[in-house]
This record gives sequence, structure tokens and C-alpha cells, in this order.
Amino acid sequence: MAKPIIIVDYGMGNLNSVVKKVSSLNVNAIISSKADDILNARKIILPGVGHFGKAMENIKSLNIFEALNKSVLENKIPILGICLGMQLMCKKSEEGNVDGFGWVDADVLRFKIKDKLKYKVPHTGWNQISIKKSDSRLMNGISDLSEFYFVHSYYVKAKNESVILNKTEYEQEFTSAIEKNNVFGTQYHPEKSHDAGTQLFKNFINL
Repeated sequence: MAKPIIIVDYGMGNLNSVVKKVSSLNVNAIISSKADDILNARKIILPGVGHFGKAMENIKSLNIFEALNKSVLENKIPILGICLGMQLMCKKSEEGNVDGFGWVDADVLRFKIKDKLKYKVPHTGWNQISIKKSDSRLMNGISDLSEFYFVHSYYVKAKNESVILNKTEYEQEFTSAIEKNNVFGTQYHPEKSHDAGTQLFKNFINL
């Protein structure tokens, strides 16, 4: 039997909608918070909704911080971070003022909106993505300016353009997806994004 795709459970996020979407693609997807499962994964999905500082605290208290680092940095296992999961891949966040994994050279900042009548925080609802890497396998079959579903008050500011996979406009332009070697992240929720989201999961599974 093929190794499973592990959906990491660190106590934050709507895991069921992710596992339901991935399992519908006829792959073995398991929710787990065990280091051994993470180290034995075919691929890893790191979802999440909530507070950055609390998320890092949970990951360390579950003793899966080192397992995730080893799987990603040493074993080069493909990993997909979703929403908070993508933010955790960055160096630091203003939310809790704590360090993340640092897999990508980026920080997580709170939206500072000027036109508060037009732009609400959190940024909630459908918005377009601009694809910045036309050769990305994660974007196969996904058109530029496709719409995905967002819910977030903080955004990723990448320091190196080479890691930016998607950008999105919400009063300002922000990084809405990242790609660096085996590390992938989306600020938007592919599990809530209908056909485009399904295609993105297919692409990740087929990497």
C-alpha cells in the first residue's frame, strides 16, 4: 500500500473539509499528530486557522516540530501549507511576535487597511490570484485570475520574489501562494474553492 498523505492535526483548523476533499481524489489521506506518521508520509498537508503563536506552541508541545523540519528539509517530502499553515512556513509573525519554521524568507504581517469602508479585516470571500510562476506544477490546469476563497487578517510578505507563486490584490498586493523546492503554501483555502481548489489538490498529489 502506498504511503499515506498526512494531514497534520495540531489542534487548529477545519481538518475534516481538507481530508474530505483529498480523500475524494482516491488517495489515502490520514489526520495525524504523530511524529512517526509525519516522518513516514508520502506528502504532508499543514492546514490551520487561528493564532500563529498558539499554533507554534501546539506544534512544539506535540513534539512534531523536529519531525516536520526533518521531513521537509532533510527528506524533501512535498508539503502544502493552507492559510495559517502557509504562514507557519515563514520566519516570523506579528501575531504573537514569534518565530515560524523559517522554510521561506518571509514575514507575516497584519493588514493595515486605509479604506476601511471598502476593505474589511479579516479579508473574507472570493478573490483572484495572479500566477507568477507559469511553469509551476501546482498551477497545472488553473487559469490566471482564477478565484479562490480567503479568510485571513494577516498576510505573507515574501522578501525574495523567487518564492512567490501567486499574488492577490486587497487594497495592497500580497503574496497569496508560495513555492520553494518541496515547500508549497496557499493563503487561500483550496478545500473551499470548488473546481479550482480540487485541481490544486490533484496537482499536489501528482507532484
